[in-house]
Parts: sequence; C-alpha cells; structure tokens
Amino acid sequence: MIENLPLKAPDPLLKIIKMFREDPRTDKIDLGVGVYKDASGNTPVMKAVKDAEAVLLAGQKTKTYVGQQGDVDFLKLVGQLAFGEMARDFVSIQAVGGTGALRLGADLLRESGGKRILLPQPCWPNHPAIVRAARLEAVDVPFFNIAEQRIDMDALFAGFATCERGDAVILQACCHNPLGADFSIEQWKQLADALNTHGLIPFIDLAYQGFGDGVDEDVAGARVLLERVPEAIMAISEAKSFGIYRERVGALFVKTAEKARAATMSNLAQIARANYSMPPDHGAAIVREVLSDNALRTSWRDELDQIRSHIKRTRRMLAAERVNSIPMHLIADQKGMFSTLPLNDAQVTALREQHGIYMTDAARINVAGLREADIPRFVEALKAVA
Repeated sequence: MIENLPLKAPDPLLKIIKMFREDPRTDKIDLGVGVYKDASGNTPVMKAVKDAEAVLLAGQKTKTYVGQQGDVDFLKLVGQLAFGEMARDFVSIQAVGGTGALRLGADLLRESGGKRILLPQPCWPNHPAIVRAARLEAVDVPFFNIAEQRIDMDALFAGFATCERGDAVILQACCHNPLGADFSIEQWKQLADALNTHGLIPFIDLAYQGFGDGVDEDVAGARVLLERVPEAIMAISEAKSFGIYRERVGALFVKTAEKARAATMSNLAQIARANYSMPPDHGAAIVREVLSDNALRTSWRDELDQIRSHIKRTRRMLAAERVNSIPMHLIADQKGMFSTLPLNDAQVTALREQHGIYMTDAARINVAGLREADIPRFVEALKAVA
C-alpha cells in the first residue's frame, strides 16, 4: 500500500527555501522565509530567552509530562498578554505552535458541527491546508486589493453575506501574513457587527504580537471584537514575539458561554490526546519565566521594541523609493514582517533567476529579512522587472 502513494508537490515556501540554499551566488537575497533578521542577517536568540533558559537549567527538577492542558501558568500569562482581564473567562489549552493551535481550533469547530471556514484572500498559505486537513470546507472571500494595497471592507462583507450561520472566519489579529495590512479599530467594530449579523464565528490568528505598533497596540482591535461577540476561537503563536521559532510554542483560547466551557475543554483534551497526547514543555516554560519575572519581562519588551523599530525603519526606507507603478509609499503604513507586491509570476521569476532575489511565488516579501545594505540592489532589481 505505502509504495503506491502519489508524489506530493513540495510546499511553495519550502521550495523557495531549497532553491535559495542551492543558489551559489554570494549576493543573493532571501525575502522568502518568515523569520526576523538583524542588520547582520542573523536571527539572534533574545537575551531574556537565554536568561530564562539559565533559570530553567538551574532549577528544573523533572522532565515529566506537564499535563493534558499544558503549562497552566504559561496559559494564564499568555492569555493576559493577549486579551487582558477577559482571558480569565476563556477556555485554554497549550498547543504545538501556532499551527497546532489553528488545527485544534479547526477540529473543535468540526466537532461542534461546523462545516466551513472562510478565508479572506490573500491568506497565509497554510490556512487552507489546515482547514482541509480538519475535514472542513475552505471558502475564499475577497479581502485585499493588491494593486491598490488596501483592505476592501465592502468586498469582505459581501463575502460574509453569502455564507451560512455557524461558519467561522479566520481573521489575523495584527501584522497580516502575507499582506502587512491590519484593520483599524473602527474596522474591528464593523467586523464585530457583521459577524453578529450573519452568525459567523471569529477565528483569531495571533502570531506577531509586538511586531506592529506595540504589545498592547497590536491586540487592541482583537480585544474590541472579542468584547462584542458571544463566541470566538483564538490561536496564538509565540515564535516571533520571543524569537523561539523551533520551540513550537502555541496556545488555543476559546470564548464561549459559561455552561459550555467544561464540554469545550473536554473536547479539546480529547482532540489533543489523539493528536500529540501531551504538549512540549521547554518553549512554554521559557515564555512563562520571561513573563513572570519583572526584570526578564522588561528585557524582553526592550528587545522587542528594538526589533519593531528595525522593521519600521526598513519599511520607511522602502517607502521612500520610487519603482515605476508599484505603490511603494504604502509599505510604510503596513505592519509587521510582510508585504505583498503587485508582481506577476514572470516578474517574480525574473527577480529570482536574473537577480538572485527570492520571494514567494505570490510576491510576498519578508521586510524583516531585508538588510539595510541590500535595499539599493533590491530596488534596482524591482525597477528592472516592474
């Protein structure tokens, strides 16, 4: 049986990563992989993370399981960081990264009778795969005008109107991947009204807290929405915010009526048990140590501020350039690590083959991966193909 398995196409992003690694050119530029890089092109370990690991090394007395729900102190601290005091009333469970949290949430929706999840387009490329793996239907709805680099709320709400009550919709809390386009507070209020009108369940994806305008500012809109809806699912990743990508640190939170919380937790526990049984500990323990110690928390916030300032500076430098018909000036208004340029397949291919500049096939660039020294060459390459 196994020998009859068909060959699957490689993941589009992993394909680009492989091509970049095999490119012998010394001046190649990697704008594909979604990790933060400093001015030297490295992805450093935060000092607060190193210090927290030292605390764990000295004081950890066991490596036994952390329990089905995971590290409850980690969940409490992360919930407060993201949702404030309202998190006390949310059901929560630790997950294997943000991706694992998304899958847990999708499985929970299926168990509750859900059939479809709406995906505002363009979306994170792994969202559709996660939805389909959970045996739910992925429904594309319009969201963003790439040519004009703007959110199209009218088109999004028109998409809502074609859906059924009980459908869920994935909404990125901040620093949209792949667009960098975030909702304003007023738009979050409009979203809440529209979701309630159509009976849709918001499925919040929070992966970049602190990379946009600030730790609190980046979740202000999601909090506004959560205060206005009766039910919601929230998937959190701490990979970017703490620079611990390989530790796979995530959590899922669910807002529901008090009478439904015990059943919600029991379903999440059963889903997790059949998937990975117990969650990993080390990354969550790092986050717990950092957030529970005032000195470490301050150190982390300071370094996160530096990362955010670096990204904003890169955005301003790109926005100051003029590249034919590309609206570069709008890049400065976008948030976080990513933007998607209005380039076609031929232009993306030309950048890769002729100039050694790698981005996804959809023309998403990792702004946080662009060194200041590489900006002039990147801009000249864009001018050559655009």
